[in-house]
Amino acid sequence: MANLNSILERLRLWRENNDRKSRKIVEYWITELESNIQKLGREKALILEQVCIAALDCNEFTIAKKCLKELHKDFPNSLRVRKYEAMLFEAQEKYEDAIKILDDIIKVDETNSGAKKRKIAILKAQGKTVEAIKELADYLKIFMADGEAWQELSELYITEQDFQKAAFCVEELILHNPHNHLLHQRYADIKYTQGGLENIELARSYYCQAIKLNPKNVRALYGLYIATTAIATSAKCSSQKKKEAQKLSEWALNEIQNQYKHSNIDDIEDRLGALQIN
Repeated sequence: MANLNSILERLRLWRENNDRKSRKIVEYWITELESNIQKLGREKALILEQVCIAALDCNEFTIAKKCLKELHKDFPNSLRVRKYEAMLFEAQEKYEDAIKILDDIIKVDETNSGAKKRKIAILKAQGKTVEAIKELADYLKIFMADGEAWQELSELYITEQDFQKAAFCVEELILHNPHNHLLHQRYADIKYTQGGLENIELARSYYCQAIKLNPKNVRALYGLYIATTAIATSAKCSSQKKKEAQKLSEWALNEIQNQYKHSNIDDIEDRLGALQIN
């Protein structure tokens, strides 16, 4: 019993800290927990869920099925348990069976964010990017404040090379968190990738904002150097704009050199000169 109590205490701590100690949890199930299911008390359901997820991580499907069987006994009509059943099918790559369960859950509860996210994850795993984008866009109509979902949608649009929509997703993220320098940098990266003088000038502005928020953001400094060099060498720019871009380019290069002053990189300018600017 002493050993069981110490295991339960450790499992409790891992749940509180969101630690994914899957292999160890499966080991605990085999050695102690399975034979003492009825001694788990009020934590029984939480532990069964914890073990089920750990078993799926380790491809121990037999253990996951045992946990689901116990959960079904106590919660026969639980949508949460049904979601774990869908996760089991997903882990076994039985994607159609998993999606069928998730669709049933969503029909009962349209606001079930967990089921919607799992369906999107399955579509992505199947390489069905267009379908995943549609599902994620529908999800964000309900859960508009989900920053991780906006980030994921941006990545999916980039996969499809739809940079305009990817940039829109990052704009939404910036509205939610305007002081995050990485978001400004990400937006600038996308705009630079889109190309064209207008987009590159916009990228320059967002690289500057990223650097303002975090002067140690070397990637933003590199981006600023490349963007300003592209502007300075553009045939469509006025001489005044070229001079301003050249001055900012030199400043960015100087800041990069300062950042690496104590590193093993001896010649930053040569490395930057090797970058292709179209």
